[in-house]
Amino acid sequence: MSYQVLARKYRPKSFDTLVGQEHVVRALTHALENKRLHHAYLFTGTRGVGKTTLSRILAKSFNCIGPDGNGDITATPCGVCEACVAIDAGRFVDYIEMDAASNRGVDEMAQLLEQAVYAPSNARFKVYMIDEVHMLTNHAFNSMLKTLEEPPEHVKFILATTDPQKIPVTVLSRCLQFNLKQMPPGHIVAHLDDILGQEQIEFETPALRLLAQGAHGSMRDALSLTDQAIAYAAGKVTLEAVQGMLGALDQSFLIRLLDALAQKDGAGLLAVADEMATRSLSYNAALQDLGSLLHRIALAQTVPAALPDDLPERDDVLRLAALFDAEEIQLFYQIAVHGRNELGLAPDEYAGFSMTLLRMLAFRPGYGPAEAQAGAPAAAPAARPSAPVATAPAARLSAAPQAVTNSAPVARPAGMSPAMAALQAARSGGKAARPAAVAPASAPTSASAPAANARATAPAQLPTAVPVRAPASVEKSDGIDMPPAPPWDDEVPFGGSDANDAFSSSPAQKKTEVQSGPAVRPQAPAPAQSPAPTPASVPQAVSSRPFELHPVPSLNWDGNWPLLAASLPVRGVAQQLAQQSELLKCAPGADSSQIQFDLLVAVDTLLAAGSVEKLTAALCEHFGQTVRVHTRVGAVEHTANAAAIADRAERQSEAEQSMREDPFVQKLMRDFGAEIVSVKPI
Repeated sequence: MSYQVLARKYRPKSFDTLVGQEHVVRALTHALENKRLHHAYLFTGTRGVGKTTLSRILAKSFNCIGPDGNGDITATPCGVCEACVAIDAGRFVDYIEMDAASNRGVDEMAQLLEQAVYAPSNARFKVYMIDEVHMLTNHAFNSMLKTLEEPPEHVKFILATTDPQKIPVTVLSRCLQFNLKQMPPGHIVAHLDDILGQEQIEFETPALRLLAQGAHGSMRDALSLTDQAIAYAAGKVTLEAVQGMLGALDQSFLIRLLDALAQKDGAGLLAVADEMATRSLSYNAALQDLGSLLHRIALAQTVPAALPDDLPERDDVLRLAALFDAEEIQLFYQIAVHGRNELGLAPDEYAGFSMTLLRMLAFRPGYGPAEAQAGAPAAAPAARPSAPVATAPAARLSAAPQAVTNSAPVARPAGMSPAMAALQAARSGGKAARPAAVAPASAPTSASAPAANARATAPAQLPTAVPVRAPASVEKSDGIDMPPAPPWDDEVPFGGSDANDAFSSSPAQKKTEVQSGPAVRPQAPAPAQSPAPTPASVPQAVSSRPFELHPVPSLNWDGNWPLLAASLPVRGVAQQLAQQSELLKCAPGADSSQIQFDLLVAVDTLLAAGSVEKLTAALCEHFGQTVRVHTRVGAVEHTANAAAIADRAERQSEAEQSMREDPFVQKLMRDFGAEIVSVKPI
């Protein structure tokens, strides 16, 4: 007898032996027991989860007659009657399995439906199982709709697909749909354990877990991999054999990587990466397995009961969970996931993998130049200048006043970045000091300690007076009118004094007078004495002629062209023509039945695309009379656009004035040195 693969030999024959689909088994069992049978079923799910197996079990339940030949529809087919044996052997004449991938046309579907009208030859129901039904053409779907909705009483349809999104809604609405889940790794391991026990094959449980992971939720794939592992290992399924067969990464490499990371050993990290390169291991798979290992460590830290007992590296996972903080594991996991995504963008896989490891090391709290140099070779690096070269921003930073607090700042260890020092201070409950400004190169280092002690013990002092730049009417910059500086104190913008120091235009502007004695808050200038700033969008040109109305009694119109132009129902270029033109004259034309509008237009491009004709039609419709529009190009002043700009400027000025005079805003500016960044009228 020829060998039969495990996937076929151990195919479930009843609902009791089906693994991992309890929700579907429960629904079908209740329906069969209560004789509530549907005429069409749809099974969806990925490959190898039991769609065809469920179809065969359901067909046996429909047609089982029992060992004595007097059975009825049942949820527990006997498996020994003629119908059950024939269906299991694939030779039952009234159970038809059709592959829609190779029979996808309307002709094949018409032939199937023609045969459906005939009664079954030796069964209770004629069952049609259409696999990969989403491969049918639209014409084939349409041809089966009527029969699928109202089939003969002796016909049952069972459809199966891996892609239900491609099935028309009209077909889905006619079927009872069941979504089959992917097999959990625990179910696969238990099933493989049972099968290998029946086959009397020795195995290692970690090897079965690795096979379950490689199956990706498919029981058929797991059984096929088990067949391959039996052949590869010559009859004994071991972890080493399965790792070699699947090309899986030895977890010891990942354990060594995390051990080196715990010891802040950069050289050890690169040594493991180099060893992986000599063995031609996949760095993409390494980052994937590293993410899985970090996930297990996070489980061990938060939910230890969720960690499987049969995990091969369980002891190492528990040990590593004690070496790292939960925040660090979360950070390493995120870096590993992003590093895997960026692996294709790296110069090569080794560079991408090693940079991911170095990124984990660089973001590890407490790692700095001192730790990096600890594992450096004995050869000393090139000499570096003892004092940093003072640049222009650094010089400005050195002139900034130091922030003084009542509490002593938390000391920052050597080699730790300011951001990491703030993180450590937050964990310990203290307050991290703001990084000190860069001192001039000529300043002696010995004077820094007494000064720090003096600042720590002295009471807090705040500047008593801050010079305020006098606002100008309009500032010029490259020929563009700029708004004047705001009347309030702009020496300390949003972000603090350090941010202002880094971007100030001149060190001379950073003068602060400090007076000994009780702290005095800086006084904001009186709002009433400050002129309102002029918005940059307001044109400053002076009108050369006054605005005059041109009333037209025959039109019952006061002649306010800007108001009329803003309300005309025109769009596009015609709207711009109306709003950016000035009315020079409106009077009866040569024909007394016509009214002529003489318009002054800013640019000739507004006269293109039939805009004059559209504007004329809008005026005719508005006044109900014949209107003629005459245009010429020139400098305009009194337009709807200019009126809108002036109105916005007036509302902006009123809003800013109201904000400056608000008592609550004045109190914030006076007590806390607040600034008005921007005001928007509503």
